Amino acid sequence: MKYLKILYIQVLIGIALGVLVGSLFPGFAPTAKLISESFINMIKMVITPVIFLTIVLGITGAGSLKKVGRVGGKGLLYFEIVTTFALVIGLVVANILKPGAGIATDHLPKENLEKYTSGASNMNWGEFFSHIIPTNIIDSFAKGDLLQILFFGIIFAIAVTKMGAAGQKLVATFENLNKAFFNVIHIVMKFSPIGAFGGMAFTIGKFGFGSLLVLGKLLTAYYITSLFFIFVVLNLIARYYGFSLWRLLVYIKEELLIVLGASSSEAVLPAIMEKLQAAGCERSVVGLIIPTGYSFNLDGSTIYLSMATIFLTQVFQIDLSLTQQLTIIGILMITSKGATGVTGGGFIVLTSTLTILKIIPVEGLALLIGVDRFMSEGRALTNIIGNTVATVVIARSEKAVDMNVYREVVEG
Repeated sequence: MKYLKILYIQVLIGIALGVLVGSLFPGFAPTAKLISESFINMIKMVITPVIFLTIVLGITGAGSLKKVGRVGGKGLLYFEIVTTFALVIGLVVANILKPGAGIATDHLPKENLEKYTSGASNMNWGEFFSHIIPTNIIDSFAKGDLLQILFFGIIFAIAVTKMGAAGQKLVATFENLNKAFFNVIHIVMKFSPIGAFGGMAFTIGKFGFGSLLVLGKLLTAYYITSLFFIFVVLNLIARYYGFSLWRLLVYIKEELLIVLGASSSEAVLPAIMEKLQAAGCERSVVGLIIPTGYSFNLDGSTIYLSMATIFLTQVFQIDLSLTQQLTIIGILMITSKGATGVTGGGFIVLTSTLTILKIIPVEGLALLIGVDRFMSEGRALTNIIGNTVATVVIARSEKAVDMNVYREVVEG
């Protein structure tokens, strides 16, 4: 019975019950969705203040603004290199396994694509970077726009460092606020088994296992690619920087299970930040890399976008030249950076990419809707693992992690 008190065991039970209830009582799906969304909303209510406070406290405690700039620059360079690897791997595997071969287009489900296509037509990728600068920071906090909060947090932290003794008093107040918000997170996380149950019951109840039969090859190909990326690419990066990927994954197993159940990496952002700090990573690195990575280091999403694009070319029997595939990589390197902060982000970004390419019928997206929810768990898991590894890598490169603490906490 003592094992039932362990959070990740409770989450596993919640996921199992969700699968059972969703398959036996599909009519429960709307209620299950409310349960899942309520849990995610409880996390969202503290994400923005936690990230803001972590950024401010990290920068004010870093001791050097030059170091902060170096950490940010390293992070962006790392993100671009690793996500490009993810794109290329997705394209290669999709070309080898050919998950779209043999699927008849006349069996396209009749889904309403307007909410995706209209969103794509309204997106202006040229405004993406200018959007980082908030016009109203209160509005940014209300909407949970992490990039705008990151930008404002950096400026605010620099201003606080110039206040001298008065600034230190403010920092002390922020420290106490930060502790209070993390105590809120600890309370909310006790409800994570219920959130995982709701998320899984909704997925199974609404979409069932039927859609997996038609698109099982795409789903299998995607998960194979994601596992390859995690346990080969990220594992090699971890080994190069002198830490064990497997031990790190075991350390964050509770968060990974919550992501699996809730199908959202957002649900564990504050908990991951707290765990990385507890593992000896400096707050300044954690506060910069995790929020930035949430928009610029979406490894799972980039794999999905590249594989989905090639999948649709195979469905419609469109042969792409090497030049065209390289063009797809170039376009996805830009469009994939906007996969968050947009309602239905993955589908809207994919629609935008197809619109830009003008060689694949947008109607083919209807094929992906039924199976997308089953792929979203893989995207969220790969995204959060990629950002966790990135934080440790940048911390190691900056000598901003106490390896004695890290080995004791993470590696036992």
